[in-house]
Amino acid sequence: MLEEKIFDAYKEAMKDKNGLKSSVLNFLRAEFMNVAFAKKKKNLDDSECLAVIRKQMKQREESIEQFIKGNRQDLADKEAEELKILKAYLPQELSSDEIKKIIEEALVLTQAAGIKDMGKVMKEVNLKIAGRADGKLVSELVRAKLSPAPAA
Repeated sequence: MLEEKIFDAYKEAMKDKNGLKSSVLNFLRAEFMNVAFAKKKKNLDDSECLAVIRKQMKQREESIEQFIKGNRQDLADKEAEELKILKAYLPQELSSDEIKKIIEEALVLTQAAGIKDMGKVMKEVNLKIAGRADGKLVSELVRAKLSPAPAA
């Protein structure tokens, strides 16, 4: 279970006196507990843990962007290191070719005719991808497939 794996990694980081990693993982554990408490559960399942990790990663990415705009490279670098630690707990990402194949299968399955069917296609694709690809990239690829080709 992912939650246990992160707790073990946290304990290991504490033993190794790795301040940054233990800090990131401790904060992540706290987020797991907050989400579990909000859902009135003792523990989160792996998909819920992944959602929390992705949310934390998104916050780090936004912070990096803001720090770079504010000429605070030192803080941006720290956030980038934290992001790298979080990425280690995500499943292996799918390649672009694998995503395109899944999109093709979803198009056939949903019998999508145009951009108006994007929601149906995205729902089907997301079931198969299950967080192993960037949602923005997937959305762009689906939109490209459903949009009519420009006339030459």
